[in-house]
Amino acid sequence: MSLIEVKIPPLGESIVSGVLAKWHVKNGDTVKKDQPLFELETDKITSEGVAESAGVITLKVATGAEVKIGELVATIDTAAVAQASSLPSAPVTVTAPAASPATAASKEVSPAVRRVAADTGIDPTTVAGTGKAGRVTKGDMLAAAATPKEIAAAIAAAPAAAVPASAPVVTAQPAGKRTRAKMSKLRQTIAKRLVSAQQEAAMLTTFNEVDMSAVMALRAKYQDDFVKKNGVKLGFMSFFTKAVVHALKEVPGVNAQIDGDEIIQNHYYDISMAVSTEKGLVVPVVRDCDKLDMAGIEKAIGEVAKKARDNKLGLPDFEGGCFTITNGGIFGSMLSTPIINAPQSAILGLHAINDRPVALNGQVVIRPMMYLALSYDHRLVDGKEAVTFLVKVKQAIEDPTRLLLSV
Repeated sequence: MSLIEVKIPPLGESIVSGVLAKWHVKNGDTVKKDQPLFELETDKITSEGVAESAGVITLKVATGAEVKIGELVATIDTAAVAQASSLPSAPVTVTAPAASPATAASKEVSPAVRRVAADTGIDPTTVAGTGKAGRVTKGDMLAAAATPKEIAAAIAAAPAAAVPASAPVVTAQPAGKRTRAKMSKLRQTIAKRLVSAQQEAAMLTTFNEVDMSAVMALRAKYQDDFVKKNGVKLGFMSFFTKAVVHALKEVPGVNAQIDGDEIIQNHYYDISMAVSTEKGLVVPVVRDCDKLDMAGIEKAIGEVAKKARDNKLGLPDFEGGCFTITNGGIFGSMLSTPIINAPQSAILGLHAINDRPVALNGQVVIRPMMYLALSYDHRLVDGKEAVTFLVKVKQAIEDPTRLLLSV
């Protein structure tokens, strides 16, 4: 037998442990070289572990277990590859507490179905599935839970059992009205950083509004040609990214940060882009935005957004950002006060575009308007600088030719 050890790989100096959130293979499976084996969730990123060689895998750690960097989580028998197809699966070496029927069934269903099962106590295996290949859908579960008597009966029928390591700790309240689940590593880190930013920075927010007519007209006029030439759509984010870079050059105090009793002045323009994922908000960085054209920015944003949603971001993707843009408008937000992405000194919040009456040349007209919000660290950035910065962004969006002329 020739065994290869599968260990948790190093992910950066600041990461010492994580949670083995998911196995992509089962005990005794034959795996291929470079095949994804597991998903590791840390307090900063989610990453995948892959097989170094082909062979038959034996799992050593249960899903949901806390693991340290370098810890052995599985072995791969490379000598068993040729005969793996005729061998029965090796016995599971992972010991986990007994699971309830609903929990066991939930391993074969979607997270949405598991949530409904946890809320109602209904066993998914007792529900007729209408999805592909007979899979139980969230709609099936909700339909099964439509009658309060059925919910109560299902909850009463569910035997009491210890929650397995592979599931979050959930405590159901009467009639399934409340549940309790442990925060993920990522959500814990997000919470700590947001609270820390509010406690450590003298945070202040200034607002303005911008007429989106010019940008919308440009997009409508050149969209087809832009897509044909570049293979990506011309979005609003490339305009705002270019406007931010222009404003940072005009007001360099915003492109700085505090380190102890020193001020670090940045002379580059790596812009952090807030991306919403199923596991929470992440802020990967788009590099050298001053050197990219509009198409380059759109492609770069698309790439980091896809990596974020596919859980493919690594530590380097988060490092070195000097300013953040967050767009709550895609969810319909009218106005907000974004929190600084420390150690940066400022963040720009974009919001929904709505037709509103505005005064223009003595006349009331309807224009597509957006509210802008700039939150900044008042310890470093004065009010005049913040307002000037936001006005520069507004001017560049309302008259995009300013970006070409750098005025």
